[in-house]
Amino acid sequence: MKNRIIVFAVCVAVLASVAIGYTVYALQRDKARAEGGEGVRPVAGAVDLAPGGSARLIFRDTAKGPGFGRLAEVPVGSPGSGRKVDTQACERSYAAAGRLLCLAGQNGLVVHHYAELRDSRMKLLKRIQLPGLPSRARLSADGRMAAWTAFVYGDSYTSAGFSTRTGIYDSRTDTLVPSLETFDVRRDGKDFTPPDRNFWGVSFLKDDNTFYATLGSSANGGTFLVRGDFAARTMTVLRENVECPSLSPDGTRLVFKKKVSDDPSKPWRLYVLDLATLRETALAETRSVDDQGDWLDDRTIAYSLPTGSSAFDVWKQPADGSGRPQLMVSGAYGPSVVR
Repeated sequence: MKNRIIVFAVCVAVLASVAIGYTVYALQRDKARAEGGEGVRPVAGAVDLAPGGSARLIFRDTAKGPGFGRLAEVPVGSPGSGRKVDTQACERSYAAAGRLLCLAGQNGLVVHHYAELRDSRMKLLKRIQLPGLPSRARLSADGRMAAWTAFVYGDSYTSAGFSTRTGIYDSRTDTLVPSLETFDVRRDGKDFTPPDRNFWGVSFLKDDNTFYATLGSSANGGTFLVRGDFAARTMTVLRENVECPSLSPDGTRLVFKKKVSDDPSKPWRLYVLDLATLRETALAETRSVDDQGDWLDDRTIAYSLPTGSSAFDVWKQPADGSGRPQLMVSGAYGPSVVR
């Protein structure tokens, strides 16, 4: 019996070694494929996050080449004039007011992901470990408030096996809320706390306290737009079928994705919600957009669309439903604007 146990233990160790070796090989292979093109070579300090000057579009470079996965920028006024690529790598990112929120992983057999708040020179100001895989990132207009969403596996109340966890960090007071699930939620004046609730897609108002976000609950009808009060730790349900809201610079409208089909290949369409009248306007883009878009200005919206397994392009379109989508930057994901 003892010999059998020893043989079994040796076999398990060998199989584990093989699995670990293959995992490392697969990661290196995929990285080599992504970085094997002729894209722009990254240079430290290439991306300028400092406010002022002409507007720059900040994004994750997804063009095949040495800059894949790194932070990049192009001028908003002439996006085809050539990109600059930094050595800073981010899986998700957002820039505002000389600050960068970078959701990044540390490679190894076990990859840990972090939300990193950095200044305009990429100096690390705060690092917070994420509970799962990065999904969404957002800063307030002045860079004070940071929000992120991560996919989390293993929650018992999710039929799909994963859920989301959204946190908010106030950099002025060094206050961290790891999960919005601790907030009180009200709907039509009554408590609304379904056990399968998830939150994602935060967008801040200029008061650095109020925010919009998505609440998801399959047991209670799908998705809801909520307005949150960070100081009071409360949220109020405003509307159904709203995901990934993004507030316009003038604070009057939200662009969001709305479920319009049960077809898993094209479930969403972009809409704009007027907050004063609650009137919805469908945008000209008819392809399904799974992104939290951003506003280039009060009239134009930018968003990402996939072109392959790891590549994306950034598109733009008018916010009033007119015109047609236009390709802005190829090989780019997750746009934000530094003005």
